Amino acid sequence: MPKEKQKLSALVITYNEIGYIEKCIESVEFADEIIVVDSYSTDGTYEYLKEHPRVKVIQHPFSNFTQQKSFALKQASNDWVLFLDADEVVSQKLQVEVSATINSETDVAAFWFYRKFMFLKRPLHFSGWQTDKNYRLFRKSKARFSDKKIVHETLIVNGSSGILREKLTHFCYKSYEDYKGKMLKYGRLKAKEDFYRERRYNVLSLVFKPLWKFINHYLIRLGILDGKKGITICYLNALGDLERYRELKKLEKKNELAYYLVMP
Repeated sequence: MPKEKQKLSALVITYNEIGYIEKCIESVEFADEIIVVDSYSTDGTYEYLKEHPRVKVIQHPFSNFTQQKSFALKQASNDWVLFLDADEVVSQKLQVEVSATINSETDVAAFWFYRKFMFLKRPLHFSGWQTDKNYRLFRKSKARFSDKKIVHETLIVNGSSGILREKLTHFCYKSYEDYKGKMLKYGRLKAKEDFYRERRYNVLSLVFKPLWKFINHYLIRLGILDGKKGITICYLNALGDLERYRELKKLEKKNELAYYLVMP
C-alpha cells in the first residue's frame, strides 16, 4: 500500500508587502494550505490576499513578531509547516526539496534554510549574511516560538534538526528608506526585549556596540566586497543597534519618571 502523501501548510505574516507578497504566494502554491496573517495592511496587501483563490487571510493586530507568528501557527491544519516572511521566495528547486523532505521517512523535527539576500535585484554575497540560516520548515507538533524574544523570534524544537541544500531567496532590501525603517523598528523592539529582561542601558553600549556591528560586518565579515551595497547594509544594520540603545535609555527614563510620580 503506497504511503500517504504528507500535507504542508504554508504560513506568512504580512504588513504592507504589496509588490513582494505576490511572488511569495506564487512560490508556495505547491503547499496544500496557504494561510496569511495580515496586520491590517493599508497598501492593498489585504485586498490582494482576499481575492486570491488559494489563500486564507486573517487580519490580526500586531503586538510583536513572536506573538504574531504563534497566532499564525495555531491556524495551520497540517503538521508540516513552511513558515516564510512575506519578502521570501521559494525557488522551484527548493519546492522540490521541501516536498521530497516531508515525504521521506525522516524523523527530523525541523529544518534550517540558508538564505540568499537580495539588494534590490542583486545578490549580497557577504556583509555578515553569508552564514545566515533560519528555521523555515518544521513539524507543528514538535515546535513552538519562545515567548522570551519579541523580534528575530526563536523556534524551540523538540527533536533533531536538519539543513536543506537549496537556499531561500530573501528580498531584504527594497529601498533605503524601507530598510532603514525596518532596522529602526527592530532596534526599538530589541530595546523592549532588553528592558523586560532588566538589561541596563550604559553609554559604552550606545557608542561601541553599533561601531562594532559596522566593523564586524563591513570588514571582518567582508561587507567591503559587496561594494556600495555592503557599506549601505552594514551602516543601516549598525544604525539599528544605535536605535536599540537610544530606545532603551528612553524606556528607563520613562520607568524612573513613573516611579517618582507614584511615590508618596
